[in-house]
Amino acid sequence: MPAPLVECVPNFSEGRDPVVIEALRRAISGVAGARLIDVQVDASHHRSVFTFVAPPAAAAEAAFRAIQVALERIDLTTHKGEHPRMGATDVVPFVPVRDVTMDECVALARQLGERVGERLEIPVYLYGAAAARPDRERLPAIRKGEFEGLRERIGTDPAADPDFGPRRIHPTAGATAIGARPFLVAYNIYLDTPDVAIAKEIARTIRTSSGGLPAVQAAGFEVDGRAQVSMNLLDIDVTSPATVFAAVASESRTRGVEVLRSELVGLIPQRALLGAAAAALKLPDPAPHVLESRILAAEGPTLDGWLESVAGAEPVPGGGSAAALAGALAGALVAMVARLTVGRKAYAAVETQVRQLLDEADRLRVKLRQRADEDAEAYSRVTAAYRRPKDDPERARVIDEALLGAAAVPLAVAGLSTRVLHLARELARIGNRNARSDAKVAVGLARAAIDGAVENVRVNVESLSDRDRGADLWENAQALAADAHRDDTE
Repeated sequence: MPAPLVECVPNFSEGRDPVVIEALRRAISGVAGARLIDVQVDASHHRSVFTFVAPPAAAAEAAFRAIQVALERIDLTTHKGEHPRMGATDVVPFVPVRDVTMDECVALARQLGERVGERLEIPVYLYGAAAARPDRERLPAIRKGEFEGLRERIGTDPAADPDFGPRRIHPTAGATAIGARPFLVAYNIYLDTPDVAIAKEIARTIRTSSGGLPAVQAAGFEVDGRAQVSMNLLDIDVTSPATVFAAVASESRTRGVEVLRSELVGLIPQRALLGAAAAALKLPDPAPHVLESRILAAEGPTLDGWLESVAGAEPVPGGGSAAALAGALAGALVAMVARLTVGRKAYAAVETQVRQLLDEADRLRVKLRQRADEDAEAYSRVTAAYRRPKDDPERARVIDEALLGAAAVPLAVAGLSTRVLHLARELARIGNRNARSDAKVAVGLARAAIDGAVENVRVNVESLSDRDRGADLWENAQALAADAHRDDTE
């Protein structure tokens, strides 16, 4: 049965430094069970929006780790961007997706808020469905004055007291809003004019707070020399993107301006796009006619679809990706055996050791799953290199660089799988007796992962025009293969 799932969409006040963006990405992806499904980076707004899904506990942990990274790497005293902000991590909403209620998301938001306030000493304001006060349900009310204004008010104005954390602004990370809400769509419309006053007039006309469309927040900005009407659609079943677009277009025309284009920030439920298409085409029921949806339904679960891809006529995903997936499966089995061991009186003597094994197994399986995709990407780069014209003087060098990259990924898989193998061997020795057969299956899968990865290192190194460049890679791979097949009794 599928696990309960929540969506989390943290917004960070960083849209220009790729190193910081990557650190945030790693913090979220490094939590077992958290799947990062979208990252939107906007340099003009100096803001990034991450979207991930996870079981509730994993979602809270991934959000906390990302907030820690933002605390360490983002300084609001030097931050300038078009979008209003009050925190390095500006807002963290939880959204129920599957077998989770809004009340459960509210509890999750409050637990995370308390942890952030106490552990990181960042003032936290609860908002949306999690708001502890009616005047804090809407983000603009909390964010009024932004970082600089809140810095002056907090600690002196009781109305600015946070729900959790100190009654003082964090000097560089500011304050954070954490809440629960339904699906929200961030939607921007660009006008064919640099006059931001027009965008602000239109925003004032259409937003709910001014008597406009229901469930719409809107503001006007200047972005890259164009006026932008920036909106949050709080409930697309009440006011759809198509309705908003029509309203903005109409208001623009009355001012002698045309709509240039629109954009989504983050993700949008499929029904919103289908609804827009249905309205434009006057098509009453488009959903049953979408080809890709029918194909996905026929393929079944994601794993089945992946297996079909491996079985297909394309070379990717291939053996390297399969080796990485075998390693990830081994890590998952190790984690399962560990979880069946901890908390049992019969294994109290090894409780601490097994918990350490569990934490490492969870980290390793996440990394190995990522390597499955990276291997396919590396192979695609090799293919692209070979397609260069044969008279291209750079062709040989580019091919060798791609081959070295394609050898490095499976070498990493072999290294990670070797560590999984050691964990599996240890759990087969000390873990729950009733699950030791599962640990031995993990041993076999880890060995298969190492053998498969080493074979991929070999074939890429042997394809180099100068094999000496790959000698170290091949030597390391052989050492890992030898370790994988040593006697388990050693």
